[in-house]
Amino acid sequence: MIEILKAILFGIVEGITEWLPISSTGHMILLDEFIQLDVSPEFYSMFQVVIQLGAIMAVVILFWNDFFPFGKKDNPYPLAKEGILSYVKVDKVVLWIKILVACIPAAVVGVLFDEQLEAIFYNYQTVSIALIVFGIAFILIENRNAHQRSRIHSLRNITIQTALLIGVFQLIAAIFPGTSRSGATIVGALLLGVSRTVAAEFTFFLAIPVMFGASLLKIVKFGFAFTMHEAIILVVGMLVAFVVSVFVIKFLMDYIKKHDFKVFGWYRIVLGIVVLLYFIFLG
Repeated sequence: MIEILKAILFGIVEGITEWLPISSTGHMILLDEFIQLDVSPEFYSMFQVVIQLGAIMAVVILFWNDFFPFGKKDNPYPLAKEGILSYVKVDKVVLWIKILVACIPAAVVGVLFDEQLEAIFYNYQTVSIALIVFGIAFILIENRNAHQRSRIHSLRNITIQTALLIGVFQLIAAIFPGTSRSGATIVGALLLGVSRTVAAEFTFFLAIPVMFGASLLKIVKFGFAFTMHEAIILVVGMLVAFVVSVFVIKFLMDYIKKHDFKVFGWYRIVLGIVVLLYFIFLG
């Protein structure tokens, strides 16, 4: 029962921090310092990634109609007027092409160098610096954007080139833990003239193949021989992350319609300093 309660807490933290641009890695590192799961290091390494599948299912359910590329209803851009091709939504297919293009940089580096990068950069120094640097970036970019109008106000206006550039920013998050995948892609999108709402939506959609791919990679490396204890912890963590993510995503989409991202920038700076001081003096 104690381990289930721990898994619930990890799921809550994952569900909140995965979508807010404040770094789930930074929070997980701090949480693990105070509350450790009674599992092997190999399982915990896998758990940190695969728990994100719960968070991803929240995106799939909330935005299903916005990205599912098949169906005759609400299809203003069918591939053909009649027949089976009339069920193909051209605008959604094009959106998925952009999403997959944006995934290329992180996917290539992740497959080739995942373990090496984790060994080199998965430490509190990197996480702290990444939290602070991207926190400052949020503040500076939002101050700049306060005097400029966004050029891109819909997902359809994101070009292949823009999608690839956003993917490069996502690559930064793949290399340096603490950057925050959502934080990096949102910062990149804002720099490229994408509106806050569209930047957040594209970040959500971009997470689907990225997290499914990363989770599959981790599960394959770990193996499928879960003990009952491990299976329960993983399932509980994923379910809680899913439920919490539903509320957090809705909150974020409502919040950014009236506010900017600077509050998250300041939070990141404070958290980065806290993480750094904690490990220097108490870790």
